[in-house]
Amino acid sequence: MKLPESILRPVKLIRGGMHLDHQKNTAECESVIMPSPATVYIPLSQHIGAPANPIVKKGDAVFVGTLVGEAGGFVSAPVHSSVSGTVVDVKDLTIGNGTLQKYIIIESDGKMTPDPDLKPFKVENYSDLAEAAKQCGLVGLGGAGFPTHVKLSPSKDTKIDTLVINAAECEPYITSDYRECMENFNDVIEGVYLIKEKLSLERVVICVESNKPKAIEKLMEIASDHRDADDSVKLMKLPSKYPQGAEKVIIYSATGRKLPSGKLPSDVGCIVMNVTSVATLYRFIKTGMPLVAKRITVDGTAVTEPKNLIVPIGTPIKEVLSFMNIDLENADRILMGGPMMGNPVVSDESVVEKRNNAILVMRDQKPQTQTACIRCGRCADTCPMSLYPAMVETALRTNNKESLNSLNVNYCMECGCCSYVCPAKRPLTQVMRTAKAEIRRQK
Repeated sequence: MKLPESILRPVKLIRGGMHLDHQKNTAECESVIMPSPATVYIPLSQHIGAPANPIVKKGDAVFVGTLVGEAGGFVSAPVHSSVSGTVVDVKDLTIGNGTLQKYIIIESDGKMTPDPDLKPFKVENYSDLAEAAKQCGLVGLGGAGFPTHVKLSPSKDTKIDTLVINAAECEPYITSDYRECMENFNDVIEGVYLIKEKLSLERVVICVESNKPKAIEKLMEIASDHRDADDSVKLMKLPSKYPQGAEKVIIYSATGRKLPSGKLPSDVGCIVMNVTSVATLYRFIKTGMPLVAKRITVDGTAVTEPKNLIVPIGTPIKEVLSFMNIDLENADRILMGGPMMGNPVVSDESVVEKRNNAILVMRDQKPQTQTACIRCGRCADTCPMSLYPAMVETALRTNNKESLNSLNVNYCMECGCCSYVCPAKRPLTQVMRTAKAEIRRQK
C-alpha cells in the first residue's frame, strides 16, 4: 500500500532575498481569449541564440500554426504564424527594444483557421521529445527564452537525474503560471510523466511557493498519481520569498546543488522547466499545434480591471491595452514582465513574444532622489548570490579592473533586490549589468 504523499521542504535555503507584497490580484481570474488583432508582427528572435530564418514571403497565405521561420542554428527556435491570413511583408523594424530586428508581418483574416497539415507528434524516445520541443518552437516561457530542445538534448556524457518543475512565480502581480496549473492541470500532469519517462529521470521535484494553496492542492495530485509507484515525483513547498523562482535559486532549494557561473543546469544533473512549458510541450505532442499564443497577466497600479489574457504572439501592446480599456493618460510606465525584473516598454508598438508573461501599467510615482552610497550594506545582505553591489559600483567607477574581476560579478542574476532595498536609490542592478558587460569586453 502506498504511503500518504508528503510535501518536501527545501533542501537548502538561499540567504538574502526579500518578502514582497504579492499583489496577486488576478489569481482567481480565469483566462480570457483576446480576439486576433488586424495585424501581427512576429519577431524572428524571441529567444536566446540565433534568430530564426524566414521561409515565407510577401503574399503567402498562412494559417494558425504555419511555420514561418526555421531555427537559425542549434541554439535557436522556429517561429509560427499566430493567425490565419496573408503575409504582407518581411522586413527589419525597431518596434521592440529599439534595436533593429526582422519581423514577419501578417494581416489576419479574422478566422483563426488552424493549419490543416498539423497533426499529433509521435514520441517514442528522448530524441523524439527534444525534436517535439524544437518543432513546437518552445522556449523558456518564464524568463530569458532558452530554447527547450537544447535543455532536452544533453550530451551523452552528461548524467541528468532530476527534473525541477518551476511553478514558483515569485514576482508580484504575475499569475499566468498559476492559472496554467488551475486551468490546464491535465496537460501539466501528462507532460510531467511523459518527460520523466522519455528521459529516464530518477526524480521530479515540483516547486511552488507557499502563497498558492490551491495550486499546491492541484499539484499534489501529480505526486500522488498511480504512475508514481516508486514515489520519485515529489512536491516541494518553497517559502514565499523573492527571487525563489530564479534558476540558480530553485536548483539550490530543490537539490542543494550550486550552479556555477557560466554553467547550465545539466552540468549539475538537472533540467529546469517552467510549468507552462511542460504543459505546452504536451499539448503540441497531443495536437500538433505549436506555440502561437501566450497567457499574460495584465495588471498594475494604472489598471482598474486586471485580467489574464491569452494573446496571439506578435500582437502589438497597444492592441492589448485597447482591449483592456486602459487609459495611458494616468500611466507613467509600461513594463513587460514583473516589477522586479521586467523591462520598460520603449513603445506601445512593441509586441507580445513567447517569453512574455505579463504587461504591467504603472501610475505616476514620486520621483526618487539619488544620493551618495551610505555604506549601509543592505545590498549585500539582500543579495541571494552573496555579492557586494556597492563594491562593484566603486570598482566600475574607478576603473579598478583587478577588483572588478575579483567580485564574482557574473554570478549576478539581475534580480533587482539590491536596487529595491538601497536607501540611497542607487541604480545597482544596472551597475551589475554594466559590470558584467565590461568584464566580457575585457575578455
